[in-house]
Amino acid sequence: MKLLLIEDDLAFARTLMRRLEAHTQAQAHADCVQSALFQARQLRPSHIILDMNLNNESGLQLLAPLRSLLPSARIILLTGFASIATAVKAVKLGADDYLAKPVSMALLLATLEDDIVHSHVSHDDEVMSPERLEWEHIQAVLTRNNGNISQTARQLNMHRRTLQRKLQKNRWQINLAEETLEKKKGQ
Repeated sequence: MKLLLIEDDLAFARTLMRRLEAHTQAQAHADCVQSALFQARQLRPSHIILDMNLNNESGLQLLAPLRSLLPSARIILLTGFASIATAVKAVKLGADDYLAKPVSMALLLATLEDDIVHSHVSHDDEVMSPERLEWEHIQAVLTRNNGNISQTARQLNMHRRTLQRKLQKNRWQINLAEETLEKKKGQ
C-alpha cells in the first residue's frame, strides 16, 4: 500500500507513520492543503488518511480534488471532532470511511484494508447519552452555519461564550482520552 498521511500535528503524524511503516510500501506526509495535493500527484497513493482540521483549513475541502485526482484511492477521514453531520458530509464529498480520534491501530489498519464489517458504526438499538445527543446537535447547527460560532449560538439560544466552552470542553475530553490510551499502550 502507498500511503499519504495529511495531518497538521507533526508529532502525531510521525508516530502514526512509524506505526504504519511495516504495512506500507511507500509513505508521504503533508501538513496543509497545497502540500497534500502536491504529494498526491507525486506519490499517487493507494490509501489516504486525511485529518479533518488542517491548521485553519478544513480537510473536507480536499476530498473532491483528491477523489478526482485518485478515483480508486481509499480515503479515510480522521478527526477529533466526530459528529454524524460531518461524517455524512465527508462520505458525500468522497471519503470512504470516517474515524474518530483516538482510534486503535487495529481499527485503523482494518479500515485502511477495508477488512471490517463496520462494527464501529453505532447500531439502531444503542441509545445516545444526553451529552452525546447535545454534541451531535451542536455540530449539526455549527455545520449548517459554516463554523460561525456567533450565528450557531443565536440559533441554539445560547450565549456565544457558553458555546465556546462546550466546544473547548469536548476537545479537552478528547485529548484526555488520547493521553489515557497512550498510557495504556505504554504499559
